[in-house]
Amino acid sequence: MFSEQISFNELPQAMAYLIQQVERLESALSLNQSEKQESDQWFNLQQLQEYHPDHPAAPTVYAWVGQRLIPNHKHGKKLIFLKSEIDEWLKSGRRKTAAELRSEAAEFVVKKGRIVK
Repeated sequence: MFSEQISFNELPQAMAYLIQQVERLESALSLNQSEKQESDQWFNLQQLQEYHPDHPAAPTVYAWVGQRLIPNHKHGKKLIFLKSEIDEWLKSGRRKTAAELRSEAAEFVVKKGRIVK
């Protein structure tokens, strides 16, 4: 678009061109990154063991599967696990703090107090 030597008068056009090119690159990179985040990942048993924070033994994972505690999929005899489902399962095990429990109890008492009268 521009010659090797840019004159002072061409400088605004050159900057506008560069800004446009940078914006195009940023949008292409953000699209590519969002596609990677949206694509889910499948784990086999060993990958699940490595991914799980406690690194459970295989018999432990099989026990979880047998008790239907962990989300899983089965293809023939092979167990596979979806990363997003494992993440949700891990998050669901969060225990509430004492302050959260006190707050919920106070809200419950207030609500019950209004209904019982």
